[in-house]
Amino acid sequence: MDPLSDVLSLLKPRTYVSGGFDVGGEWAIQFPQKEGIKCYAVVSGACWLSVEGVPDPVHLQTGNCFLLPTGRPLRLASDLSLAPIDASAFYASGRSGGIVSFNGGGSCLIVGGHFTLTGGHARILLGALPPIVHLQTESDKAALRWALERMRQELREQRPGAVLVTQQLAYMMLVQALRLHLEGGRGSVGWMFALTDKQLSLAMNAMHENPAHRWTLQTLAERAGMSRTIFTLRFKKAVGSSPMEYLTRWRMLLAGDRLQNTADAISEIALSLGYESESAFSKAFKRVMGCSPRQYARGCNPSAASPDLRKTSSIRQLQLVETCMCLRSCL
Repeated sequence: MDPLSDVLSLLKPRTYVSGGFDVGGEWAIQFPQKEGIKCYAVVSGACWLSVEGVPDPVHLQTGNCFLLPTGRPLRLASDLSLAPIDASAFYASGRSGGIVSFNGGGSCLIVGGHFTLTGGHARILLGALPPIVHLQTESDKAALRWALERMRQELREQRPGAVLVTQQLAYMMLVQALRLHLEGGRGSVGWMFALTDKQLSLAMNAMHENPAHRWTLQTLAERAGMSRTIFTLRFKKAVGSSPMEYLTRWRMLLAGDRLQNTADAISEIALSLGYESESAFSKAFKRVMGCSPRQYARGCNPSAASPDLRKTSSIRQLQLVETCMCLRSCL
């Protein structure tokens, strides 16, 4: 897989809720603090978005998509000066996979999903994102249009398999929104933004495809088609760390996932990631992760995840949608 797919799979995002709400008239809804990443889009109408700690509210219009990666409290409203109702009361009559109506609906329809990141390393993804990612250009709207229209139809019709289909469509929206944000983030620093650099991405893809390989600055620079000096400087400027630091960090994240979710021996994990001895691997692991492999396996990581969810690639997500469509045609 490519680096973005690799990281999303390692983080094991799962949909906490998918669906939407259709509001009418004058309205304001307050949403509490909730860990995870929200990805929603305005299918029709317009509203205001205010996120705690962000000084300026954002005006959302038809076709706009927004990511909220910090889990901060937020408010959506036709007018932010209105007294809000609590989201728990608003959603009391609804359910995941459906549309909740308020004031008769008709003024603003929003659909999307809330994802919990169960892989325990959410900071490597969320740390590279601002509190609000607002996608609003015409090209952004065009790229998201199919998923939005499909989700609106699924939520409205509630045909067999609708819950599963909307969950996968929400996941597709999340990946597409991240892609669009990366493509528009020129000059930003972080591993994700380096993926849009054609030369640097060649080196990053190589590290992800074969993390156990004995990569050197020279071989990675050759993959990127640069001299070693230029490659090192450009990688550091784009990613915020050196190529070898990035490689070590990625290896340790893979190791941490296996320590928590498999019964593999430490020596086996070390060898599979290119370390000739368990002691060398353990030393590198403690330096990067803050505790020994054995301590990590016992849960020393404070952000350790809940039970394992198997990796699911973007291809598998599409296959699930297609399967539901095929089953429906037989009903």
